[in-house]
Amino acid sequence: MADAVQARVVPGGAVPARSRKAWLVLFVAAGFGAVLISPYVLLDMHSSRVAVSSEAHYDVLVVHMFAACIALVLGPWQFIPWIRARRRLHRTIGRVYLMVGVVPAAIAAVPVALLSGRLLTAIGLTIPAVLWLVTGALAYRAVRRQDYSSHQDWMTRNYALTFLAVTSRILVPVLLLGGIAFAGANVSAVRHDATSMIPVGQLLGWMVNLVVAEILIRRRHARAAVGGRGPAPITASASDPAAGGDAVCAKRIEEG
Repeated sequence: MADAVQARVVPGGAVPARSRKAWLVLFVAAGFGAVLISPYVLLDMHSSRVAVSSEAHYDVLVVHMFAACIALVLGPWQFIPWIRARRRLHRTIGRVYLMVGVVPAAIAAVPVALLSGRLLTAIGLTIPAVLWLVTGALAYRAVRRQDYSSHQDWMTRNYALTFLAVTSRILVPVLLLGGIAFAGANVSAVRHDATSMIPVGQLLGWMVNLVVAEILIRRRHARAAVGGRGPAPITASASDPAAGGDAVCAKRIEEG
């Protein structure tokens, strides 16, 4: 474990690599969140980017968008070692993330998906919405059992589903560029293709994110095994739900 800690803590109080990654994700999430939520701030149905069939449809969409934005921005804070080392703050952020962000966003996502009129959209959004609730519930159950390692695993998967809002919008232009480069797609038809490609991006986005999440989880467990910590979860006295030396890192950073 000393080697792992030394790799993350460098002279001069530099920020650990994991903190830098979490801050980068936070920056990206905040940027995308601001763009996604901007058409709905004034609650004008005519400015909606998603076609709505009624005021009730629009109201559900607004609930989904605002709650999802809260989850998108709050999620990265849960992976910052400095936050995780402070149990009360970490717990408060986590509860707001789940109860104000994930739960209402996931519940509202189902009618939004079903009312879209597109089968691929209905499938591509309903499945991750259900998984969003399931992984959140499993993360909560794990922390109630003081199984902090499993808690972090499930929260990683949960935020991977939250990050679909970002990934799906990155995949669409990537898929369009791929079509232009390899399939000889007509550049003038890109706008029409972009509309039809959005459900594909939504379907692939959560799959890609979950694959990446599993890779990160396996790497974390492999580092823990190499460090001699084994598969046992961290005890509550560590004040850190991560299996690793992040609480130690945070303490050393504070001490300078």
